[in-house]
Amino acid sequence: MKKGMKFLLIAFLMASAAHADDQLHKRPRYALHVGDVIDLSYRLTPEYNQSVTIQPDGYASLNIAGNMHLEGLTLDEAHDLIVKKDSERLNDPELNLILSSFQRPYVVVGGEVLQPGRIDLRENMTAMQAVVMAGGFKLSAKDTRIVVFRHINADMGEVHELNLHNINKTEKLEHDMVLQPGDMLLVPANKLEHFSRYMRAFSFSESFSPQALAAY
Repeated sequence: MKKGMKFLLIAFLMASAAHADDQLHKRPRYALHVGDVIDLSYRLTPEYNQSVTIQPDGYASLNIAGNMHLEGLTLDEAHDLIVKKDSERLNDPELNLILSSFQRPYVVVGGEVLQPGRIDLRENMTAMQAVVMAGGFKLSAKDTRIVVFRHINADMGEVHELNLHNINKTEKLEHDMVLQPGDMLLVPANKLEHFSRYMRAFSFSESFSPQALAAY
């Protein structure tokens, strides 16, 4: 009996390890962002070594290859692209490409939240979690129509519309979405807020009060 339990425990641990390894390999590789710093080290031609920052337009100025668009590429993709370009001037260049400094991934939350601005992106952060990190919804927020802008490449983007009303209920969690670096969330104002203020100004107790009219 004990041997059987021990065998099941070992099998469970092996399966868990295999699952974790599989999940790790499914994660997307880090893509270069604006502001990242990369080091280029040439084994045979060290005079071309340099550290370079990816500029706001996504390009980097390289000693041999010239201006190259590297934003959005993985290190392996950037390495192969640079080596291909270098090969036009060098014979079999041997390049070691290292990411020496990088920008922390972030999202931007704006509109009807208490603390709009940039938020550091944590792993598997959802839109609702980002709103909470931004202080939560204002009373004037329209939480049924949150807009998420996502940058795809230099020419394209996509827009998602979310209903985050009462998203804390388990059955509504599928309305949320996991964010990606650079996503921008816009929480629009509820247009009825203007009418609610109007109704408060003309409440039954102060129907046509000059004080109420002056306050609005």
